[in-house]
Amino acid sequence: MPMKFTRRRAAQLMLCTALSGAAMPALAQEFTADDPMEVALVLHGTLGDKSFFDSAAAGMERAEAELPVDVTIIEAGLDRGRWEPALADAADQGFDVIIAGTWEMNGFMQDLAPDYPDQKFILFDDTPDFSTGEFGNIIAITYKTSTAAYLAGYAAAMISETGKLGEILGVEGSTVVEFAVGFEQGAMAANPDVEVTRAVAGSFTDPAKGKELALAQFSQGVDVVFPIAGGTGIGALQAARDEGMWAVGVDSDQAEIFEPSDPEQAAVIFTSVEKKIGDSLFDVLEQTLDGTAAYGTTLLLGLADGAVGISKNDYYMESVPEEVRTQVDEIEQQIINGEITVDSVM
Repeated sequence: MPMKFTRRRAAQLMLCTALSGAAMPALAQEFTADDPMEVALVLHGTLGDKSFFDSAAAGMERAEAELPVDVTIIEAGLDRGRWEPALADAADQGFDVIIAGTWEMNGFMQDLAPDYPDQKFILFDDTPDFSTGEFGNIIAITYKTSTAAYLAGYAAAMISETGKLGEILGVEGSTVVEFAVGFEQGAMAANPDVEVTRAVAGSFTDPAKGKELALAQFSQGVDVVFPIAGGTGIGALQAARDEGMWAVGVDSDQAEIFEPSDPEQAAVIFTSVEKKIGDSLFDVLEQTLDGTAAYGTTLLLGLADGAVGISKNDYYMESVPEEVRTQVDEIEQQIINGEITVDSVM
């Protein structure tokens, strides 16, 4: 069932002409607190992953607090057969803006959007092929997370006592590998002799598999693990907690998320590579409201845009020596300035 942050008013279609395939700003309409823009966030899964989907939901909560929008979150669940109908149902209900994410929803959105030219679609963490000229009412948000993962990899290699780091990927899609290539490059910059072991879980929703893979890596001498695996990664984080190893969180500041309920878990997550999905969705909704959002294009956001970064919280300050933190800050600025080129698959 849909989850709503506030009561949803009767849906109203945005009064605008159909956009062509060329990049164009969204046409502004006067939305108010009494007549808000209706937004649907369609999740091909459920809330509670403590990273990717929860970050998107946090952006929606912020949007409702600060913008004249009314958000409905639709949790389509883990059954793939429900994902396309959930997206189509949101379009049929007449939401002004419909949001979904990742390559797993990209094809469904491409099939659907041309049939609803008066509605806007936001795709995050993947992009359609805009050269076809068919998707003028879609805006895509992608993230150069390698630039932030580089920093985490550098710090991980510096605090590792064994010189062995582990990565656990949910799948080997480009948006996941993007984290890994930056992490590995940063680790190599800190220690050319570092060993990085990759494992692929084949799922984003299997914590038991994540834990199994992390334990296997720890048995081989790995003492820092970086799960890039959504809900599967929670199991890897638990393994790090149970074995007294370090972990790098992903997508959100996972130490902060775990701190209230599981401080022991939070204590082993010395930093997280943050893909600030919620913030970027908020920004695009704000731009949609004022008519400046460039629908029909892809946004590629990185460190310089503030869309990705690493968590520099109390755990980071306590776990990473001051000298290393200073080096990380210097490297961060060098990446932003273009003095260091970070590998990317985006």
